Amino acid sequence: MPKACDLKKGNVLEINGEAYMVKDIDVRSPSARGAVTLYKIRFNNIRTKQKYEETFKGNDMISEVVLLKRAVQYLYPDGALHVFMDSKEYFQYMVEADAIEDELIWITDDMEGLVALIIDEQMVALEIPKSLVFEISETAPELKGASATARTKPATLSNGIEVQIPEYLKVGEMIKINTETKKFMSRA
Repeated sequence: MPKACDLKKGNVLEINGEAYMVKDIDVRSPSARGAVTLYKIRFNNIRTKQKYEETFKGNDMISEVVLLKRAVQYLYPDGALHVFMDSKEYFQYMVEADAIEDELIWITDDMEGLVALIIDEQMVALEIPKSLVFEISETAPELKGASATARTKPATLSNGIEVQIPEYLKVGEMIKINTETKKFMSRA
């Protein structure tokens, strides 16, 4: 059983007999002596999609739900559902768009490297790689003589996401993006 301080976004926990996925973690460290770090965690119920919020102390023990993790490939959207295929057994999973809304912005056709979280033979969530490579499709012209300083400009990527990139980059370049923070990491 993990402690509250070990939780990460995407973990699935059992609370009151129901499975909840961690959506957001807010860490608060009180400044008083002897104060305990508090973890305010926002969850979504896996089955009902209902939101739930609770605060834990760092050493609180939490029961985690046993999940199957399968490597999957994105196939296509089907109305309000999205279809993924198990990379080893070729079994297809369908999942509602609102269950994977945060991950959908990063997914492209035939994308591999995805991991499906499965409970009772049903896909309930999706893990995407921590970093992905995209092409810059739209940005201001590059600045000649711009150095690798912290000055940035907005850019639209090939998947439609807008991020801040260094001034020296131009349209057509491939860059690596952190999918958790939506921030530029490096050239690809």
